Amino acid sequence: MADLFSKQQQASGPVECLGKTFPSDTARREYFLKLLAEKLKDPAFRKIEGFPSGSDADILALSDPPYYTACPNPFVEEFLRHYGKADDGSGRYSREPFAVDVSEGKSDPIYNAHSYHTKVPHKAIMRYILHYTQPGDIVFDGFCGTGMTGVAAQLCADKDVVTSLGYRVGRDGEILQAEDEDGRQVWKSVSKIGARFAVMGDLSPAATYIAHNYNSPLDGETFDRSYKAILKDVEHECGWMYETSHSDGRSKGRINYTIWSDVFSCSHCAGEIVFWNAAVDKDAGKVRDEFKCPHCAVELTKRNIDHVQTTKLDGSLGRAITQAKKVPVLINYSVSNRRHEKIPDAADLALIEKIESLDAPYWFPSDRLIEGGETRRNDPVGITHVHHFYTRRNLLALAAYRSRGVDSWAPFNALTPRATKMHRIAASRLGGEKKGVGGATVGVINGTLYVPSISVEMNVLDQAVERVKVFSKALFKSRPTITTTQSTTDFRTIQSNSIDYVFIDPPFGSNINYSELSFLWESWIKVFTNNEMEAIENRTQAKTLSSYRRLMTSCFGEAFRILKPDRWITIEFSNTQASVWNSIQTALQEAGFVVANVSSLDKQQGSFKAVTTTTAVKQDLVISAYKPSQDMVEGIARGGANAESVWAFTRSHLKHLPTTRTNQNGLEFIAERDPRILFDRMVSWFIRNNLPVPLSSQEFQAGLAQKFIVRDGMIFLPDQVSAYDKRRSQISIAPQMELFVSDERSAIDWITDYLKSRPSTYQEIHPEFISQLGAGWKKHEERPELSDLLEGNFIKYEGSGDVPSQIHSYLSSNHKDLRSLEKGNPLLIAKAKDRWYVPDPNKAQDLEKKREKALLKEFEGYQAATGRKLKEFRLEVLRAGFKAAWAAKNYKAIIAIAQKIPEEALQEDEKLLLWYDQALTRTEAGA
Repeated sequence: MADLFSKQQQASGPVECLGKTFPSDTARREYFLKLLAEKLKDPAFRKIEGFPSGSDADILALSDPPYYTACPNPFVEEFLRHYGKADDGSGRYSREPFAVDVSEGKSDPIYNAHSYHTKVPHKAIMRYILHYTQPGDIVFDGFCGTGMTGVAAQLCADKDVVTSLGYRVGRDGEILQAEDEDGRQVWKSVSKIGARFAVMGDLSPAATYIAHNYNSPLDGETFDRSYKAILKDVEHECGWMYETSHSDGRSKGRINYTIWSDVFSCSHCAGEIVFWNAAVDKDAGKVRDEFKCPHCAVELTKRNIDHVQTTKLDGSLGRAITQAKKVPVLINYSVSNRRHEKIPDAADLALIEKIESLDAPYWFPSDRLIEGGETRRNDPVGITHVHHFYTRRNLLALAAYRSRGVDSWAPFNALTPRATKMHRIAASRLGGEKKGVGGATVGVINGTLYVPSISVEMNVLDQAVERVKVFSKALFKSRPTITTTQSTTDFRTIQSNSIDYVFIDPPFGSNINYSELSFLWESWIKVFTNNEMEAIENRTQAKTLSSYRRLMTSCFGEAFRILKPDRWITIEFSNTQASVWNSIQTALQEAGFVVANVSSLDKQQGSFKAVTTTTAVKQDLVISAYKPSQDMVEGIARGGANAESVWAFTRSHLKHLPTTRTNQNGLEFIAERDPRILFDRMVSWFIRNNLPVPLSSQEFQAGLAQKFIVRDGMIFLPDQVSAYDKRRSQISIAPQMELFVSDERSAIDWITDYLKSRPSTYQEIHPEFISQLGAGWKKHEERPELSDLLEGNFIKYEGSGDVPSQIHSYLSSNHKDLRSLEKGNPLLIAKAKDRWYVPDPNKAQDLEKKREKALLKEFEGYQAATGRKLKEFRLEVLRAGFKAAWAAKNYKAIIAIAQKIPEEALQEDEKLLLWYDQALTRTEAGA
């Protein structure tokens, strides 16, 4: 049975692969396996970052070259030469960021064929690929997980799938999308039907193995015939282990699942307590927080009792082990398709004992779990090795499937978590099959290796049948993709400027420990993640948030290098911690990308951690960023850091921003077009390129107003504004940017917006300002006085001379009795006196210089402070000081002050973080 697939492939006839023709698919594989075996002998090849842990034999057994290798794929370069296309350099490629919020569910058979720690629905990815690419383009995903990017790239050629997303497909293959124009629906071309080629990589062999199987060209007929034979064979061998006697004493039942319960010891009488019997309220269908000891009737909680320990011989380890005692308490079984339940009887217990004593006829993994918070969480109950996660019955059944060959393991690989003791009973079914509604079991908790006190032993044979059915529905006409197992920090096999589009779903800080969670899967395929370059926060691996950011910077740096200029990267991101969000943005900018848009991606379903933890999100964020054009980069490099280079960057950046964006209420304010955000993007780009920032904030604001067009507080290029004006004319309410006051800078921005629309007195501003200073204020940031902010950034009309035009315009528009009055009229002066207003650009620049001088003086005080840490400080002082130190190339001053402030304060401020990281880089480089 092990060579079932190879025999069918041998009979498939000639195949073409990377320009070569082979008599069969088996011949193709054998040819490339020989090349891969030779490559594995090369010491330099093994030094590629992320090279997995595993023997050559196991790596070769798992691989299907050139399309997939369970190590760095040496055929990627040849794949790109064969399928890639050179950029013609005409500059005709032009895309705004895909700025539409996407919502895609998880009910698709392809999505559900195999679980993973995190997944983005392939139909959501398709929308991005269709927007940014054309047929034949190369799409790259360096954190591919289960390979949904490869699936999405291929299904762009499937008309039925494309139209299911709401598009239309024209006769010539044009893909049309509906847009509102002048109150009517117009269908506009966005792309063309046709497959894109995908290059996928991941550090995890489990991930790349799953991704390859999702994207393999296996037809449904071959699949069904092959797996039906395997299912029948294993059923014949192992079916007896899942039999039980019916209550009538005559019939045999088929076990659907068995519930197992922990056994505890009473802290008062030392009597054994079966948790299921004592703590489960079967009428209410829930577990009680408090319950009575069945022996002494003392009230107990789970926190004040201990597990009963049992010692037994572990044949796989060749020694005795101690584990927490677990006993079967309920069997759910079927007779003639009708379900029944029973308490295990003597025959059931005897069957379990018999299975426990059996010698395993096939190999199964018995590896010690690696060090880690998840992998070692079950050590106290004696679950220390992979095989301890399974009952003996399920372990033997899985081993029987695995014995049929790694080629045929794909659907059964999905069973390895489902078949463990981590599988939970549904709360609504604790009272039995008739309690509540919905399924009887709820699977494992995503993102953990938690073994509950009440666990479910599923019938692996039935689960296998179900997995094969699900997989058969997920098959589609596959086209060439290539998958590699390595770190995204080192893609030396891909030439610079050769990829058309990048879509990645990277790790999110400390949310998920991928290598730990994948260990169960990888133990079955015998090739393991090399987690040295794993981009996560992890105490066991001694990886801090700074470590995570640096690894992500390296990953983004490789993505930047291989992406063609002026092309796009999309990053799907799922973490609401400001520090992790800033780490991703800082890493992107340090790599060279420029952020152009942030949207949301609603997966329509939350994992356990997306519902219960403080860092979880229900809607993932999607960052759109681009690699600047070569002409712009070279032009600024020739001209150096001056005002003209600032405007060159700004013009280029504005071209990459969305012109309009709508929601249910009409037009949205495009935050990236806000002058303040534009300034931040410009500053970040100059810092990253080791250039001094040529203009101050006020100089930049003044220049924007002179050189570009302003609409509703947003900046546009002349050739963009007509499209915005046309859409704006259909909307009655102007879009407004939401300002959240969390520090001194955002407080100044809020006051600026407030006074622009209504110059006011201190008494009028104060209650409104105080209402903005809510719980969102940054922990270590000093709270400024409103009077200080007004004095340092705005101008108060004292009542002498003409009324400033800003105040005159406001008063004449809002007070009938003041209309048409001259600026020197006593009535107007009286009403205008003591009002604060936003100064004109020239006076604003003078105020900014005065304010910056005061900030730098205060920064000197921070430098002179003898205390080890600054508990409270002004972020504006730090930003001004870091900026001045950067301009003076005094990188040590930046590092010294950064070490004086709490780590979380540094990590949560994008501007400080960028200066600090760049200062570290320059210092380490010997600058």
